[in-house]
Amino acid sequence: MWQFSHPRYWLYWLVILLLWLISLLPFRLTAFLGRGLGYFLYLIAGRRAHIVRTNLGLCFPELDSEQLGQLMRLHFEALGQSVLTIGINLFASQRRIQKLVTMRNRRYFDDALAAGKPIILLAPHFVAMEIAGLALAPERHMLSMYQTIRNPLIDTLIRRSRSRFGGIMIERSTDMRKVIKLIRGGSPFYYLPDQDPGSSDKVFAPFFGIQTAVTPGLSRFARLSEAVVIPCFTKMLPHGAGYEVIFLPPLEEFPTNDAVEDARRMNEVIEQGIREMPEQYYWVHRRFKSRPEGEESLY
Repeated sequence: MWQFSHPRYWLYWLVILLLWLISLLPFRLTAFLGRGLGYFLYLIAGRRAHIVRTNLGLCFPELDSEQLGQLMRLHFEALGQSVLTIGINLFASQRRIQKLVTMRNRRYFDDALAAGKPIILLAPHFVAMEIAGLALAPERHMLSMYQTIRNPLIDTLIRRSRSRFGGIMIERSTDMRKVIKLIRGGSPFYYLPDQDPGSSDKVFAPFFGIQTAVTPGLSRFARLSEAVVIPCFTKMLPHGAGYEVIFLPPLEEFPTNDAVEDARRMNEVIEQGIREMPEQYYWVHRRFKSRPEGEESLY
């Protein structure tokens, strides 16, 4: 890492050191401090608060203003906790992560492994989404995709941390055939599907009843690799009790020959996870940024 000794990286090294020191604290204390940080972020969020409130209002029209405000505050507290526990993702030992994680319905994953099936784990953007991949990677090399970060120090640190237990990192611009070969070869694909694609490669499908841009990547990967798709959500447990990785039954008769129908089913499953822990979905993202032709911005 000597190439990052230039003074322009010193501030980043200071932040990294702080995250490492925080990662050494008892997890319950880190979670408590993180929720406090999140409440502070809630008070000063500005534009991001508008995005969160808009997203929540669109997805939960049954909530009144006071209930929306409470859910928004809880989301920022969960977000703050995820920020302070970044050091766990980056530096914690395999043993510590295993102690922090429990798994629900893991039999769906184990049964697919035992049957020798290629596997795609459908892992939506909950604030603790990286933990499941780190917890599962030591048992079977876990494949995930990433987008190169402009800051080379941060990019190197994140790639090293995500691959330290045997995870396989694939840049998003990589030839799709390489990804398919790895999935067929037995590496489960930890796939994060639910960000606005912001490109022409998208379809629109209902998400909480709202036409939402979705990349058809999940159905493509599943079709070409002949993989079973298993939903996999990561939940932060209350009061700093750790994490729960939740598996749902594999999607049946998926994919179809209809990209929109596949996207609808995917969104339906993601909604199911969100309704269990609505405060932990990544609401600060402009999920409804892209609109069907002729529709005005929702933000």
